Amino acid sequence: MRPRQWIKNGFVLAPLIFSGQFLQPDAIMQACVAALLFCLGSSAAYILNDLHDVAHDRLHQEKSTSRPLAEGSVTPAQAKTLLAALYVILFVASWLLAPFVGLLIGGYLAINLAYTFVLKQQPVLDIFTIATGFVLRVYTGAVVLDVPLSSWMFITTLCLALYLAAMKRRQELLQNGAGARAALSRYSPALIDRYAKMSALAAQLSYSAFVITAKPQLGMTIPLVLFGLFRYWYVAEKLKGGESPAEALLGDWLLLLVAVLWIAACIWGLWPLPN
Repeated sequence: MRPRQWIKNGFVLAPLIFSGQFLQPDAIMQACVAALLFCLGSSAAYILNDLHDVAHDRLHQEKSTSRPLAEGSVTPAQAKTLLAALYVILFVASWLLAPFVGLLIGGYLAINLAYTFVLKQQPVLDIFTIATGFVLRVYTGAVVLDVPLSSWMFITTLCLALYLAAMKRRQELLQNGAGARAALSRYSPALIDRYAKMSALAAQLSYSAFVITAKPQLGMTIPLVLFGLFRYWYVAEKLKGGESPAEALLGDWLLLLVAVLWIAACIWGLWPLPN
């Protein structure tokens, strides 16, 4: 189920912060329910992916010891039972708590199904499919709060996600070689680097434009975002992280500190002024 990867579902909470509704109990509850449902949905997607890739993962230096199916601590039959249970729980919870969010998560699961069996082998499409999952998380957070998702936030999320996905492929290629995944043989380190640089630059520019035009009180957060992009690349380049964005964030105290400071600065800047 990869609980450490659930940190990605924090993207669902971004509209809660940027809409300024983080002091409203109902909004907090709705956003947290959506994030929790995404945790269930992403867990189901990971189990399906691990079932499909179990033979390949057993040959991978890290995955062979970190993924239960690959290391043998969980059998395929047990994984399939858990997967079925997650689908049932997700369906019932969505129907009772947030039906429309359940539809969006259903779309997320369909995208991941296509990714697991087809799209992960298609260069460029694989990167955009990963990024789509992040955008869908942010969109879900906006829908559940009934707030518009601004074009700038959409572009920023897409570009940041493309950056993370490109860095993931970069690290897979450099650490495991082109034979580790079919799509990797169609990439080169130089090409992936160009994708990552372009995406990082676009993310920084679009976020800066979003802040300047819509949330000028968040100007202090722009340097934090720039530092975070720099630090993440350092973690990937020198510390051999980046194959898993969640592991890179949780494994580097400075990167994690910058993320916490960014969230705190956003809340402080958007804190409602007393009447």
